[in-house]
Amino acid sequence: MSKEFNASRLDVHAFAQSAGHLQGQAPLGALPRLAAEAQGGAGVPEVQWRAEGELQEQTGGPGHVWLHLQAQAVVPMVCQRCLSLAPISLEVDRSFRFVADEALAEEEDNDSEEDVLALSREFNLLELVEDELLMELPVVPRHDSCPGEPRMSSSDADFEQANTEKVNPFAALRELDLKK
Repeated sequence: MSKEFNASRLDVHAFAQSAGHLQGQAPLGALPRLAAEAQGGAGVPEVQWRAEGELQEQTGGPGHVWLHLQAQAVVPMVCQRCLSLAPISLEVDRSFRFVADEALAEEEDNDSEEDVLALSREFNLLELVEDELLMELPVVPRHDSCPGEPRMSSSDADFEQANTEKVNPFAALRELDLKK
């Protein structure tokens, strides 16, 4: 009999011990922090994810608990070059080692190249998926090749016309002085 695992309340140690597999998809709206970065567009973007647990045996010890995570999403964002919507592809492929508590996780995370997290019986895998996708967001989203020509001017004709029609404030003061 295989054990059922819940992505929002995952017993990480049991998941790794049984070499568990979870996968799923969710609308972008189910990950509110990531959805806040998205701009409106056609369709409802989906986030697809997959997780695998692994318990690596260790001589003289309890072994290492690992979680391997893959996730993909396409997030519509505003291209900073042409200011139109750009579908930004995000991909995550990471492995995490779990240790007994937060203090040990913080200490080992500083000393190793591995991502180290604290072991939990109610670990929210979907929050980890969201965190990892957020870290993949580009600082400056843009198309690889913009679909149209970007605007090369910072102002338009109405802007220039407003500048020419503007009355000099000192000229207005001079008019007041002449009326006296």
